[in-house]
Amino acid sequence: MILNNNNIDSPSLLIFKEKVERNIDKMIAIAGGETSRLMPHIKTNKMENIVKMMISKGIKQFKSATIAEAELAAIAGAEKVIIAHQLLGPKIDRLLNLIEKFPNTKFASLADCNTVIDEISVKFASKNRIAEVYYDINNGMDRSGHEINESLENDLLYTFSKPNIKLSGLHVYDGHIRDDAFGDRKSKIEQGMLQVYALVKKLGTRVDSLEIVAGGTPAFTSHASEISRLLSPGTCVLWDWGYGDKFSEQNFEFAALVMTRIISKPKRGILTTDMGHKAVSSENPIEKRIRFLNHQDLKLVSQSEEHGVVETENWDNYKVGDILLGVPYHVCPTVNLYDEAQIIEGEKWIGTWKIEGRKRKITV
Repeated sequence: MILNNNNIDSPSLLIFKEKVERNIDKMIAIAGGETSRLMPHIKTNKMENIVKMMISKGIKQFKSATIAEAELAAIAGAEKVIIAHQLLGPKIDRLLNLIEKFPNTKFASLADCNTVIDEISVKFASKNRIAEVYYDINNGMDRSGHEINESLENDLLYTFSKPNIKLSGLHVYDGHIRDDAFGDRKSKIEQGMLQVYALVKKLGTRVDSLEIVAGGTPAFTSHASEISRLLSPGTCVLWDWGYGDKFSEQNFEFAALVMTRIISKPKRGILTTDMGHKAVSSENPIEKRIRFLNHQDLKLVSQSEEHGVVETENWDNYKVGDILLGVPYHVCPTVNLYDEAQIIEGEKWIGTWKIEGRKRKITV
């Protein structure tokens, strides 16, 4: 319940502040209370205020998907940010500008091939700087990273040889492992990590100091028991029903909801809301995009830019102007649709927070 919801326009993204705080506390608890092991990914929330909430609880390092998100983290006071992306061309120049502008924050990026290592090395050498790099390992996600094969050892040694590159660790993202059963998920994750550890052992003492960054939200609880790994969950801070249904052992709270109003009842059995494509992430099938709270009879059946058409067998129970709240299936791209979030605290709307990280560029 939101006592003063008439002050909120729709469609809107609602952030429940107390739930965000409880989710952060639970994330820290899963990490054994060791905030130094956490490197949350801010691509989900993209908000300076939420990053500050994590910093206030002792979390000092973060992952980002973009340079803008990395800048957002630096503005919030992060001590370190890994841009979990392989940067090329102008993005390397922007990274250099970011390092220049925020000297109190350490920045790193990913690489998975000699081509990128060479380009980073040349550009950083021209500025007389050392680039911090985490080598991206493909352990089955097949989205990015160097495959674990015979050439990987040589390519890592090549990276070590570059004078303007500091190889700080290995980035191992296994978001493709999403088995419903925790035991099955953990077993597959550990099988993949055995290959990583075999590589590290083969390289010898030279890599003893390398960090291993793993544990996105799907794998978070599986990696948490391995104290040598840094953990980088992101979705768990806000949570969504896509992960909530699959990873029941994590038990985070829905801290981000989409608010919409019924704007028309065009015929019996049909309600039209103002929740179109611009209001909730639409990359998934229509029936998955939103789950209405306390209204299991409502089924989203079509969307256009500004309209969301809903079917119901209880048509007479609804009227034009009614407010509906829904949990997105995928919260990360849903957040990205909004310039600001409406903040709810103590069942009251208290104002707005900017979603600064949705921009492609903040200043650099």
